[in-house]
Amino acid sequence: MIATILLEVVLPVFVLIGFGSLMQRIFRLDLYTLAKINFYCITPAAVFMSMYHSDMSGGLLGTVILFYALYVLILYLLGSLVARPFKFASSMKAAFNNSIMLDNSGNYGMPINALVFKGDPLAASMQALIMSLQSLLTFTYGVMAIQGAKMKGNYRSMLIGFLKMPVPYALALGLLLHSLHAPLPVFVSQPLTYAQQSMVAIALLTLGAQIVKYPLRLHRLDIYVSLFLRLIIGPAIGCVLVFALGLKGIPAQALLIASGMPTGVNTSILAEEYANEPDFAAQTVLLSTLFNVITITALISLAKMF
Repeated sequence: MIATILLEVVLPVFVLIGFGSLMQRIFRLDLYTLAKINFYCITPAAVFMSMYHSDMSGGLLGTVILFYALYVLILYLLGSLVARPFKFASSMKAAFNNSIMLDNSGNYGMPINALVFKGDPLAASMQALIMSLQSLLTFTYGVMAIQGAKMKGNYRSMLIGFLKMPVPYALALGLLLHSLHAPLPVFVSQPLTYAQQSMVAIALLTLGAQIVKYPLRLHRLDIYVSLFLRLIIGPAIGCVLVFALGLKGIPAQALLIASGMPTGVNTSILAEEYANEPDFAAQTVLLSTLFNVITITALISLAKMF
C-alpha cells in the first residue's frame, strides 16, 4: 500500500513541484503573477465548484468547522507552551505559531486530496472548506499576531485586505447556489470547470517555483521543533479529533490527511511582508514540504484504515 501511495499520489505531486522549481531556476518566472492567478482565479473557481457540487450535509459542515476550530486552538496552545523554554521574543513567537498553525491546504492540500480521493465530490468539498477556513485564519490571526508583536499594526488595512479575499465569497456563493439547487448556465459552468481542472498542475508548479528561492539552512533547532509540531503532532491531534467526533469513512480520511499538510507558503509571504523573522518562516516552508514526502505517505496509509 505504501509503495502504491508513494508512486500514485506523492510522487506525481513532487514531480510537478520539482518541475516548477526547475522552471524557476531556468526562466525566473514571475511569481507575483503566478500567485495572483492562483489566488484570484484558480483557487476561487475550485472552491466554488467543490461547494456547488458538494455532498456535505449541514451537520457535516458544522462538524468540519468544529474540527478545524479545535485543531488550530490546540496547536496554538501547544505552540505557546513549547515556545516558553526558548524564551522567544514576541516577533519570533508570532512567527513560530504561524509556522505550525498556517498550513498549505490550498496549492498542496487540494491536489493531494484530488489524487487520493480521485475527485470524490465529498472529499473535495471538505478540503475546499478547510482551505477556506485556513485562508480566514491566515489573514485574521496570522496577520494580527505579527502586527501585534511589532506593536504597530494597521488593523484597518488588515480588515480591508481580508475583505478583498476572493475565497470566502466563492465558498459562500457555492454553498448558496448548491442549497437553492440553482442551475449554472454552460457559459459560466464550463470556464469554472476548466479553471478547477487546471488547479492541480498550476498550484504545484507555482509551489515549486516559490520554494526554490529559499536558501537551505539546517542548523536551527527552532525550525526542527516547528517541523515536529506541524508534521507529527498536527496529524496526531487530527487523529484524536476524528475519533472524538465519531467520524468514519471519507470524512474521517479527508480530515486526517488535511491535518498533515506542510507549513503554508503564506507564512513566508506574511513574514516577508511585515519583516517578521522571514528567514525562519522560509526555512519552515521549505523543510516541511521536503519532509512531508515521508509523513504524508504514512498518513495516507493510516487514513485508509478508517
